[in-house]
This record gives sequence, structure tokens and C-alpha cells, in this order.
Amino acid sequence: MKYLLDQGLPRSTVEYLHAMGIESQHVGELGLATASDEVILEEGRKLDSVVVTLDADFHAILAFTNVSSPSVIRIRIEGLKGVNVANLLLKVINAASSDLESRAAITVSDRHIAIRRLPINSEKRRVEGD
Repeated sequence: MKYLLDQGLPRSTVEYLHAMGIESQHVGELGLATASDEVILEEGRKLDSVVVTLDADFHAILAFTNVSSPSVIRIRIEGLKGVNVANLLLKVINAASSDLESRAAITVSDRHIAIRRLPINSEKRRVEGD
């Protein structure tokens, strides 16, 4: 599985993910640093990548458009360094890899990981810290 990191996330995260054996790119590397959320979601679809973001708008767009891809991980913890984002993503991948492959909107906070299968109006579940 590949990951496309949104602009709000540290570019250094890509280096840490690569060291963990996780294929990833930052939108800045693709010339999409100022692209709209819709364009980034479309790029995620084209690249068959999971989009990783701090932005709640991505889940809202998925819900509004009722699409079934790409999977999106929204991190609700701000101020993380690249290594911390990479470690957090590894934790999410380990907990929810089958959901990500099946297509899901995932929200990660410091207390839990909430998973919604796509399209967004399907079931919701938590895998940690109810």
C-alpha cells in the first residue's frame, strides 16, 4: 500500500516511512503543495494511495460525494514531528490495514482510531480506546 501525505504534514515523514519499508510521497514532491483537497483526493485515486492529512475537509468531501476511494487517514493530533507521524501511521497501518485496503475513512486521535468504511454512510467502528 502507498501513502500520499498532505501539505500540513512534515515532508521528513516520507524519509521515516521509507526507512520502515512504507512507500509514500508528499504532495509537495508532486507539485501539489497548493492544490485543492479535491485534486489531492483525485491524485490519491490515480496513484492508488491512501491520503494522509490533518484536514477534516477530506472526510467531508468523501461523505458529500459518496465515493468509495481513496482511503483517507485524518490525524487529529497537531504539532507532530516527522518521526512521530511515521510511528503513528505505522500503528494505524498495523491496526487497520485490511480496512485501508477495502477503502476507509480513518480518524486518529491521541485516544483512539475510528474507522468508517467507504462509502462514508457505512458502518463505523473503533479499534482502540473506546
